[in-house]
Amino acid sequence: MAISLHQAVKVGSYILSQKLRGRRKFPLVLMLEPLFRCNLECAGCGKIQYPEEILNKRLSPEECFKAVDECGAPVVTIAGGEPLIHQEISEIVEGIVAKKKFVYLCTNAILLEKHLHKLKPSPYLTLSVHLDGLKEDHDRLVCRNGIFDVAVRAIKDAKSKGFKVTTNSTVFEGENPEDLHKFFDFVSTLKTDGMMISPGYSYAWAPDQAHFLRRERTKEFFRKIFAPMHEKGNTKQWNFNHSPFYLDFLEGARDYDCTPWGSPNYSVLGWQKPCYLLNDGYASSFNELMETTDWDQYGHKSGNPRCQDCMVHCGFEPSAVSDATSSIKNTIRSISSLIPAG
Repeated sequence: MAISLHQAVKVGSYILSQKLRGRRKFPLVLMLEPLFRCNLECAGCGKIQYPEEILNKRLSPEECFKAVDECGAPVVTIAGGEPLIHQEISEIVEGIVAKKKFVYLCTNAILLEKHLHKLKPSPYLTLSVHLDGLKEDHDRLVCRNGIFDVAVRAIKDAKSKGFKVTTNSTVFEGENPEDLHKFFDFVSTLKTDGMMISPGYSYAWAPDQAHFLRRERTKEFFRKIFAPMHEKGNTKQWNFNHSPFYLDFLEGARDYDCTPWGSPNYSVLGWQKPCYLLNDGYASSFNELMETTDWDQYGHKSGNPRCQDCMVHCGFEPSAVSDATSSIKNTIRSISSLIPAG
């Protein structure tokens, strides 16, 4: 597991403090989108389909800092769109890091080398680079040739300058497990600080609806993806930036319901109800989001048809992390998984 011991301790302490206060619903990761504009048009993306007047909107640094303070989550993922297009992104990152939040700056890496000098390496900052496979697969999925090579070069440059770097990959229907094994092996040679992986969710606005995984198919597929890690005498221990319980969930070894409030989303449109992937309106404040959203209407067990196939990390990683602190046995397993990365 690639999460550092420092981050695990701080996040664990936060979770414990929330539980001691009797809070059942609390955020773990703020998903912050300071803009929707992007310099790619990926077939599986639902953000870039907004009209021009929305794509031209930007959150100010002050609006971002206010959202971070309102939410209080220990981890902030800065996504979009492509955050590096935002002219004040370095100020936004620096300000959130100064609040001692663990920041994951998500990027397709097209502009990363150009902007590295504006960012400062920090144990609180991780550059999360979008890579959906090796060269042919990645370039096909982002709908532009040459982007894989740009991303790999940027990863190497960032690592050489002392930045923490992870990759962020979405798995779609029709992919080959053996190809993903080769991809994991390749990423391991880049000496990154971990890999994030999640099944694709069928964004209603995404141009390509045919290649999103369904729930049972997801479990079957991830069992094949992770199979080499379970083989006797296996030497492949790929470094995933996830709770081991979330990886169990992807394989179908554990059953969780979604924790939609665990990763609240704040963007140029406000606080999105109920989560990053579904859009049932917006709240003007984090408290309004928490108090006015009918959370029982969401998640697999709710019967909501839009939630039935979702196994995405933004909804289920918080469920897995909560489970990791639910017993001494689970806590010991989580701590054990941290030892190589700590």
